[in-house]
Formats: sequence, C-alpha cells, structure tokens
Amino acid sequence: MKKLALGILTVAFLIALGGCKKKQEVKVVPPISKKAEKKAEVVEEKPIVKPAVEEENIEAMSLEEINRKGYLRRIHFDFDKYNIRDDQKPILQRDYLWLSSHPTVKVLIEGHCDERGTEEYNIALGEKRAKATRNYLVSLGISYDRIKIVSYGKSRPIDPGHNEEAWAKNRRAEFVIIAK
Repeated sequence: MKKLALGILTVAFLIALGGCKKKQEVKVVPPISKKAEKKAEVVEEKPIVKPAVEEENIEAMSLEEINRKGYLRRIHFDFDKYNIRDDQKPILQRDYLWLSSHPTVKVLIEGHCDERGTEEYNIALGEKRAKATRNYLVSLGISYDRIKIVSYGKSRPIDPGHNEEAWAKNRRAEFVIIAK
C-alpha cells in the first residue's frame, strides 16, 4: 500500500515538473535575398522580425530610379479571386520590411486582371485586389495613409498572350512608389 501511494506521488510530481517546462521562443526572419527566396518553396506564416539590412540612400535617387530598382515586388492572384495567396504572403512580408525601414515612403498599389470578363467586372476585381494587398500590409503595421490604390482592370497586361500562362502573369497587384 505504501509503495502504491509512493508511486502515485512520484508520478504526480513528475507530471507537475513536466508541465512547468518553459518553451523556447524561436524567431524566424523571412528571407531577404532573391536566392534565398527561390529556395523556400513551402512557407508557413511566422512572426516577422526586422533584420539588420544595409540602408539604401533612396533620398539621393529619383522616384523613377527607386521604382526601377524593384524594392517592392508584385504579387499574383488566382483566377476570379482577390484573396492573398499563401505563396504570395512572403513577398508582401518582405515589402513590409522594406516599407517599415523607409517610413516616409508612400506607395500606389495597382490592381490588374487578365483579359477575360467585362471591363466593368475587371475594374471592380482589380480594385478588390489592390484593397486586399493594402489591407494585408496594414495588418502587418504599415500606416493606411501611406498607401493609395487604383484599378486598371484588364487595360494594362504585362503579357499580351491569350493563354493561361499569360493570364496568370496579368492577375496581379503592382507597387509604384509615389513619394519618398
């Protein structure tokens, strides 16, 4: 009887000790280099931690130069959709890091569609894509008043083809830096 009581107390003590273990917090920094981004095929949503990056002197550049350098990257959407795809979130997280390290920069997000559908429908869908992109960046911490949106619908394709490959390229949100 005493052995049974001692065994139960020992098990209870071990369970109590096991429940008190402190979990280690792991911070993950999203990839910054294009080479590292290409290697990451499956990306889970993880906390965004600001890495130590070299500061570019964007004040010395014109808006045209800044936009040409491609600091902010376009994202793509599925057919007839405006939700941010999981594979596009790391791109927006990288854009968030750049925008947060340049707090005076203001951007225009352009919503685009493929050639299918009416002009009116595609203007509305492009606007929803631009808004979804803005809302995602705002949810990460970028100020709403730094982001303007516009929809071009199907009027500005980047690939003039008439196939799924071209259409997939044209369903996008693009960034244009409008103030530094």
